[in-house]
Amino acid sequence: RSLSHWEGDSKNYLTYYKRAAVFLAMGKSKSALPDLSQAIQLKPDFLAARLQRANILLKQGSTQEAREDFQAVLKRSPNHEEAHDQLRKAEELELLQEEAHEAHHRGDYSTTVQVLEKVIELSPWDPESRELRAECYIRLGDPRKAIMDLTPATRLRADNRAAFLKLSQLHYSLGDHHDSLNQVRECLKLDQDDKECFAHYKQVKKLSKQLDSAEELISEQRYQEAIEKYESVMRTEPNVAFYTNKAKERICFCLVKMKSAKEAVDICSEAHQRDPQNIHILQDRAEAYILLQEYEKAVEDYQEAREFDQDNQEIREGLDRAQKLLKQSHKRDYYKILGVSRSANKQEIIKAYRKLAQQWHPDNFQSEADKKEAEKKFIDIASAKEVLTDPGRKIAEAGGRPILTWHRFVESRKCRC
Repeated sequence: RSLSHWEGDSKNYLTYYKRAAVFLAMGKSKSALPDLSQAIQLKPDFLAARLQRANILLKQGSTQEAREDFQAVLKRSPNHEEAHDQLRKAEELELLQEEAHEAHHRGDYSTTVQVLEKVIELSPWDPESRELRAECYIRLGDPRKAIMDLTPATRLRADNRAAFLKLSQLHYSLGDHHDSLNQVRECLKLDQDDKECFAHYKQVKKLSKQLDSAEELISEQRYQEAIEKYESVMRTEPNVAFYTNKAKERICFCLVKMKSAKEAVDICSEAHQRDPQNIHILQDRAEAYILLQEYEKAVEDYQEAREFDQDNQEIREGLDRAQKLLKQSHKRDYYKILGVSRSANKQEIIKAYRKLAQQWHPDNFQSEADKKEAEKKFIDIASAKEVLTDPGRKIAEAGGRPILTWHRFVESRKCRC
């Protein structure tokens, strides 16, 4: 509703007092103060207005002015209980403020935060205390809590460009580029010529546009263009780790989508080093390993990702798929061992067997290690020939077990002599 109803008799102290009450009901304590001061000026012994003004000043952290008002009430009404209680709070607040500033001066930021907790409880409308606690949180490495203090501080001062700029910078450092842009715009609304805010605005706007464009390209499956855009992001902001990490993560994703598996593994591994608990990087690298048929490594990456997010359905499905592929890869492909196609006839199989058996016979090798390796290969070659030339034994192919051992092979040759 309009406040014009109260713009009547400018000499009547009650007019100002009632309008101040309306402002307070609307949550506009700063607007109520001038009206309360005018009411007191017109009627110095008006205790209700003085007590109301003192309470507002106390909540704003103006302890000296609040004390003067409480003392003026007590001078006229020595037994005023509320004035006594609030005066004690004002005196307590003054001591706490001093304690907080001393702790801050000696660099004890944890103690400063603890003391300011009590200060802000007594003076919730004091921007200075919130700004000081925000600074301490930044020094203690907790920017999120700093943001929680600076956000109300921007509303507690008429022109708080410094708080809007600091908020924007904090959001920017955390990767919240849209929030950063919104806050720096608030600063420029207060003064479009503010040099610091305008310089930061240009940087955030450019970076934010690149990031949004890169994600749009990914949604359109234009992966090579998205990679180029994320490379631009790293050039635009090389100093804030979040953006480099994000760019590496998304480039890794794009390379997997493009089936550039080897390059993807390199970029994903670099991204994983920078951000070890990022499940998206682990998933993408696992997929790159699958493309390279390195199933054990794919299983390891999916297992590691599952440790960070056990309820993730996508990770569970990926792990299950990688484990199945690994199991299948352990089965012997007898056609592959002999280097023949699956449509090869018996004559082609025997011909391939003879050639490879001659090449890998253990007697052709001198060292013990080479002989052992040759024995393994020879057994695989002999097993493949046994399976593929005997239809009744092809069932063993599914199990992937060698049909022979070297000892059994030698014994079988003896029996045929």
